Amino acid sequence: MRHLLLALTALTLPSAAFAQTAPAAATSAPMPVAPKPAALEADGIPAVPMSLVEATRPYMEFRTAGFVDWDPVSKSMLISTRFGNVAQLHTVKGPGMARTQISFEPEPLRGGYLPGDGTMIVQKDKGGDEFFQLYTLKDGKLTLLTDGKSRNGLNAVSKDGKWIAYSSTRRNGRDTDLYIMDPRDPKTDRMVKQVEGGGWAIAGFAPGNKQAVVANYISVTKTNLYWLDLDTGAMTPIGDHKKAIAYGGGRFAPDGSLWVTSDEGSDFQRLGTLDPKTGKFTPRSPEPKWDVEGFDIAEDGSFIAYTVNEAGVYKLRLLDPKTGAVREVPGLPAGTIGGVGIAPWGTIGFTISSAKVPADAYSVDPKTLEVTRWTMSETGGLDPSVNVEPEFVEVKSFDGEPVSGFLYRPDPKKFPGKRPLIFNIHGGPEGQSTPGFRGRTNYLLNELGVAVFYPNVRGSTGFGKRFVSLDNGPFLRENSVKDIGAFLDRLEADPGIDKDRIAVQGGSYGGYMCYATAIRYGGRFKAADCIVAISNFVTFLENTQSYRRDLRRVEYGDERDPKQRAKLIEISPLTNIDKLTIPLLVVTGANDPRVPKSEADQAVAAVRAKGRPAWHLVGMNEGHGFAKKENADYQFWVELMFWQKHLLGGK
Repeated sequence: MRHLLLALTALTLPSAAFAQTAPAAATSAPMPVAPKPAALEADGIPAVPMSLVEATRPYMEFRTAGFVDWDPVSKSMLISTRFGNVAQLHTVKGPGMARTQISFEPEPLRGGYLPGDGTMIVQKDKGGDEFFQLYTLKDGKLTLLTDGKSRNGLNAVSKDGKWIAYSSTRRNGRDTDLYIMDPRDPKTDRMVKQVEGGGWAIAGFAPGNKQAVVANYISVTKTNLYWLDLDTGAMTPIGDHKKAIAYGGGRFAPDGSLWVTSDEGSDFQRLGTLDPKTGKFTPRSPEPKWDVEGFDIAEDGSFIAYTVNEAGVYKLRLLDPKTGAVREVPGLPAGTIGGVGIAPWGTIGFTISSAKVPADAYSVDPKTLEVTRWTMSETGGLDPSVNVEPEFVEVKSFDGEPVSGFLYRPDPKKFPGKRPLIFNIHGGPEGQSTPGFRGRTNYLLNELGVAVFYPNVRGSTGFGKRFVSLDNGPFLRENSVKDIGAFLDRLEADPGIDKDRIAVQGGSYGGYMCYATAIRYGGRFKAADCIVAISNFVTFLENTQSYRRDLRRVEYGDERDPKQRAKLIEISPLTNIDKLTIPLLVVTGANDPRVPKSEADQAVAAVRAKGRPAWHLVGMNEGHGFAKKENADYQFWVELMFWQKHLLGGK
């Protein structure tokens, strides 16, 4: 999830465009309204005027393109981009060349090529339910590989492309057992290890395909690794599982060495080698601080490409494993780098998103470090170079802990004076807000003069394992809410911010933060937009999908323990809903497996029972956030009306 969102003022649009239900003159024609997507339920929400749709249209028509893989046969780049309602897979034969669509599904999918013959494996769910199935994709058609009912996740591919590994809840709907299969012959499908828990995956096949490294994700600060014999199912722990060590990766170099990222002996994830027999980790990347986020190994083993997250700004570096020499790729936009993958012939592919780049696919020549942009995604005819770069804001919280975030300000020449502000809180909580393309939110910044702030409260990733653990469990949870108070103190004193026009929004865990801060700081916020949000920790833990319940208990607390349960109830927004006095917008996906729709239903009902306003937008064909363009557009328009009515006041 790493991983979203919005507002408005009538400086550029007449207030009539946002009229609610005021009676019109007898001779005037009815105000044209936008058609609501059939799968959306708009409970208590006024119709969206067509004038708003027309005013925002260019900002709705941006695209993104993400690097996915390299075709080993044609040497084309595989990307994910959207031309219809959801993103699909396309191939690009060369930089700047046409995008050729190769998947044509009503739902987004992801996957890649197998080495050798280029067989394509993808995974897809239905309506955001996250019960993914695995398929082969050929000539635009999908062929089902899994059972069509359980939740399946593609884990790893053998170096020769013969085998795929995946985890599945097929056995009991809860535990993610480990399977392998030759996808060209689905009859070879077999379970190689039965396990307990929802965090299991095969990280990588060892050379020869007889053994594999298995990872069991316990929490953001602990992953247990194992050595698995694929023939017998015998599994041996790697290292000391009593230690809290987080691992990532698990890839074998041509010489047989195992490469991982690990925070053993450090506050941050470092890149290095791991001896599967002794469990000894040897760091090989030189960075003393900041996380190594991802990496890939060249097929000939001559270099490793890896990314480093420096307070939200990513750097791409190349490591020579023989000499230890590191080269940094220069001239990349300041933003987020993801999906690094090295082609069999050595070219490095990746995705960049920055304030001025709407997520596009790039490549780097590992010899010359020359950067080539493969896609130039459309931005509705708008010039992305005018988008503002964010400011890094750091404050000391109530207990002296430094917390930070990114503030996007409107152009002061176009919008002088104090500006309205929206706090946008990320989910996770194991996540991080980083500089990136803001999509629809650029309308707020560039046309309406609304500032947007993306905080990274304690518990966010990217700042070390000490920081990410500062909110763990029910007894520390509210400290992250108090961090928002420190940011409010700082931003309310900012001469460019209107302290009387500040609002809050957030999604998932950020949705809990949205409720919680609206309750604690209701006198300082004008309105709250809470998306796929936790309203009661106990009912959330009891009703989230069983395969992820134990994973969430590690973060939030165990509702089966009486003391923890009592505290979870005490700090839940639903318990304190009487104190939520500001207007509320709630956005929900009916198929959400993470935060069930019932979390939204009970919050909306409780607020309305007190006679207070609550709009509720439900996507009947959506899960944990709206993935379909028509729904996301309508959500944005609803949010704009909400901000106009409750934050901006038609000024």
